[in-house]
Amino acid sequence: MEMKPKYKRILIKISGEALSGGKGHGFDVNALSSVAGQLAELKKLGVEVGVVVGGGNFWRGRQGEEIDRTTADYMGMLATVINALAVSDALEKQGAESRVMTALPIGGVGEPFNYKVADRYLKEGKTVVFGGGTGNPYFSTDTGAALRAIEIKADALLLAKNIDGIYDSDPKTNPNAKKYDKITYDEYVAKGLKAMDTTAVVMCKENGLKVHAFGEKGENSIIKAVTEGGSGTVIY
Repeated sequence: MEMKPKYKRILIKISGEALSGGKGHGFDVNALSSVAGQLAELKKLGVEVGVVVGGGNFWRGRQGEEIDRTTADYMGMLATVINALAVSDALEKQGAESRVMTALPIGGVGEPFNYKVADRYLKEGKTVVFGGGTGNPYFSTDTGAALRAIEIKADALLLAKNIDGIYDSDPKTNPNAKKYDKITYDEYVAKGLKAMDTTAVVMCKENGLKVHAFGEKGENSIIKAVTEGGSGTVIY
């Protein structure tokens, strides 16, 4: 059966850990190739794809207990740039043209982010990988992903998570945790859920951006989320 995408343009946020293939640190060639292959396949289906990658396979700002918070957060932003370059390279190996745009100006590495240029690249069929978060400390990559999704006028923000959606508590520690198929922005905030940064959720609400959180594990999980939409949790 032919797969039909639900969205014309998406912003997908992928965790740094997803690129480590379960090792928890660095890159796993097979995991990187799988992610890039699925993103390339989405292009063939006519979907315009923007990507934000976390930096947790190298560094998280909160790791730096003995480091100034602002400095630690900038280190985390640089980790996301490393991952952006890796994803872009993997995409090119799949035959999918890509561009890296960074919130922090880093000459020779990527272009400084410009929403008009990003929009043009997407319309031209290029996958745009955004690095550097928002370019400011004290903001998560979830917030960076929400910001970029809003700026490029994405139809939806997709969150590839290490569990298969959003629960009322941590299913890893609570076997009775309840999974939500759908939940409103206001309900999410009122319940104090942690699967996505609250600041990012509020931004999505204010701009009418639908969020679809799904499990990153499993064969073709990204493609299924875009074309089937039956799994995971929708925040609306």
